[in-house]
Amino acid sequence: MARNKHHEVVFRLRPDDISALRFAVSPGMELAAAVRVLLDPGQHPLHWGWVRAVGRAAGSEQVALLGTLVGTRGYLPDFLTSEAAWDLTAETELARLRSLDPAVVHEDLLKVLPLASGARRVQLERLATDPLAARDRVARAWEAVWAAVVQPHRDSLERLTRADVGARARRVTQHGVGVMVDSLHERVSWREDAVVVQLRTHSEVVDCTGRGLLLVPSVFLRSCAVMTQATRPALHYPVHGLSETWSRPAAEQRAALVALLGEGRARVLEAVAEPLSTSETAQACSLVVSTASHHLAVLRAAGLVESRRRGRMVLHARTPLGDAVASHEVT
Repeated sequence: MARNKHHEVVFRLRPDDISALRFAVSPGMELAAAVRVLLDPGQHPLHWGWVRAVGRAAGSEQVALLGTLVGTRGYLPDFLTSEAAWDLTAETELARLRSLDPAVVHEDLLKVLPLASGARRVQLERLATDPLAARDRVARAWEAVWAAVVQPHRDSLERLTRADVGARARRVTQHGVGVMVDSLHERVSWREDAVVVQLRTHSEVVDCTGRGLLLVPSVFLRSCAVMTQATRPALHYPVHGLSETWSRPAAEQRAALVALLGEGRARVLEAVAEPLSTSETAQACSLVVSTASHHLAVLRAAGLVESRRRGRMVLHARTPLGDAVASHEVT
C-alpha cells in the first residue's frame, strides 16, 4: 500500500532572533475549534465534560450555521478570525466581524465551497449569494455561540492558557528555544533556524524574517493549525496537560487543590506562577516569611516548585508539574 505523501509547513526564522517567537491568543480560532468539538464530540474525549455542560446549546441553529462554515477539519474561512494577539478579546473579534467588508466574506466562502459536499455545500452556496446578509447572520451566531458555550468557561480557558505560556517561557529560559518548540506538539519540531509543522494535506515554506511567528495555545484544538497568509504567521497548538476535568467550575477545582495541599500551600503554589522571592511570596499570600518558606520547601521537595538564585535573591517558581497541579489538570 502506498504511503501518504509527507506534508510540512516550514516557518523560517533568523537564527539569532529569539524574540521572533511570541505567544498570542485567538478567540476566533478557539470558537471555531469549539464548534468542531460539538460537531464530532466522539473524537474529543477530553472535552466530554464540557460537552455535557454545554447541553442543549450544542444543537442550536447558531452552532449549526458556524458548523457549516468550519466543518470538522481542514481550512476554515479566514474572516472568522482576526490576527492573533496577546491582548485580543472576543469583543474585539466580534466588532471586527460585524464591520467586515462583505466582499471578504464572499471570497472566503468561495474558498470553502470546493472542500464541501452535499447539504453543507448547498448551504454555503446560499450564503455566498448574499455575503452582506451572510456576514450579519454569522456575526449573530458568533455572538450567541460564544455566550452559550465559551463565555461560561472563560476563566478556565484563561487559566489553562496562561499556565501553558508560563511553562513554555520557563522552558526557553532553562533549555532554549529548540526544546520549547519540540515540546509544543508531536507534529512540531525545531530545525536549525525554522519551526516545522507536519500536516496532512499542505506544504509551504513561510519566510518569517521581519515578521516573526506567533505561537497560539488552544484548549479546544486536538492537533495543530497554521495561519500562513496573515501579516504575522501563526502556529496554533493544543495547551499542555489538558484533562477531562478542565471544565469543572473554578470553585470546585480550587476546593480540590486545597483538599490536596491545604489552604496555605495552595495559595503559595498559585502565587508563584511567576518567579517570586520568599518575602514576595509571603506578602502575596498574607503569610509570615517563615511560614511561606516552609510551604515552599515542601512544594519544592514534591517537585512542584523550583528555586533559583538570581543575584542576592532566591526566586521560586512552579515547575511544569506544579503548573499542572495549580491548573487542576492532574487527576
